[in-house]
Amino acid sequence: MIRAFAAIPLPEAVTDVLDIVQEDLPAGRPVLSEDMHLTLVFLGDLREPDLEEVHLAFEAIRAGCFSLQIVGLGHFGGSAPRVVYAAVAENAPLRRLQSKLQQAARNTGVDLPSRRFVPHVTLARLKGRREDADVVSRFVATRSLIAPPPFAVGSFCLYRSVLRRDGPHYDLLADYKLLPSDASG
Repeated sequence: MIRAFAAIPLPEAVTDVLDIVQEDLPAGRPVLSEDMHLTLVFLGDLREPDLEEVHLAFEAIRAGCFSLQIVGLGHFGGSAPRVVYAAVAENAPLRRLQSKLQQAARNTGVDLPSRRFVPHVTLARLKGRREDADVVSRFVATRSLIAPPPFAVGSFCLYRSVLRRDGPHYDLLADYKLLPSDASG
């Protein structure tokens, strides 16, 4: 079985800024800059033939290039935080791409959970301890004005996620180029 997901890789100019934000994280395990990405669809554990079908479906997707902007920080888990993340500004082309990928995966038979898409970049993973809630909330509030440069999205990628003791590591499986924005129809 191959644990896989589709995501947008981040340019170094963005990860450099996010690395600086991570330096002051009060809790959690930071994500390495080379592993930072914006997940579009988590596919879960797939057999190799099923993953090949998803790959072929992703190759057939037609979507145009667009730009993204990081607009602050947040955390998931409420009073027991599990993730500190960089938020992504609302973006219609991003939503359309994510929807196309989700539909393509479902059309191949992948059973995706019904989950609202919240575009974000994970900066750190936490253990979900209530004692971290106040310090994480303060950190997020005081760093909310982070401003990495907007960046162009010209592709999305298929990754394998390998779970290790020190956290997940990602291997690139495929890179799918987007069309020039005026050619996506």
